Amino acid sequence: MPIDPAPSAPKDFIPLSKLPSFDPRAVPVAGIDTHLPAVPDASLAPDALRARFRHPPAWEPEIWAEKRFTDRQPAHASVLVPIVMREHPAILLTERTTHLSTHSGQVAFPGGKRDETDRDAAHTALREAEEEIGLDAKFVEVLGQMPTYTTGTLFIVTPVVALVDPAAPLTLNEHEVADAFEVPLKFLMNPAHHHRHVFDVMGQKREWFSMPYMDGTTERFVWGATAAMLRNFYRFLVA
Repeated sequence: MPIDPAPSAPKDFIPLSKLPSFDPRAVPVAGIDTHLPAVPDASLAPDALRARFRHPPAWEPEIWAEKRFTDRQPAHASVLVPIVMREHPAILLTERTTHLSTHSGQVAFPGGKRDETDRDAAHTALREAEEEIGLDAKFVEVLGQMPTYTTGTLFIVTPVVALVDPAAPLTLNEHEVADAFEVPLKFLMNPAHHHRHVFDVMGQKREWFSMPYMDGTTERFVWGATAAMLRNFYRFLVA
């Protein structure tokens, strides 16, 4: 269920400053969902995705929120889930720079905190994508939105799913983005690549998904909130 946005912390609240640092890659895999079906290739084509959003199924996200580890006020944010319309569609992701105050060095969707001047969640996602990777909105076709996902740092994130012209030029904001890369949508929408992790921190169990992808000789470790939103997108497409 969605996290309680009230400022009072729950009894099992662990402050961010008390969390031990850890490498998510080193946490053992507790299970892989090989028993679940992959999304058929035909359902990943642009026209099929457009139709899915025009006539969405009755469904529920699998993951709504993470256990909180901050006592600050919640903040609304949006991310763009950019599906590059290649012969084999791919998700465009970023690697955040290591000096950022939140989620540094992690694989993420382009996106960020909502500004007061933003018209809606899609406006936030498109504005942030242009600021972070230079993606001009004229190359983007917004399909729709997914339900919000609340991170442990109390960002209430709206994923905005969109199709992106593969000819779109990108210019990375070096302050925020260390790299941008693509992962085949077919790979991400196959639960055989969805790894479950369980980690006990100070007596509290935390669980998350990862979807590690070998990009040549480079491992792109998709995990945490990004993997959770992709898992929800999978549930949306197979519902």
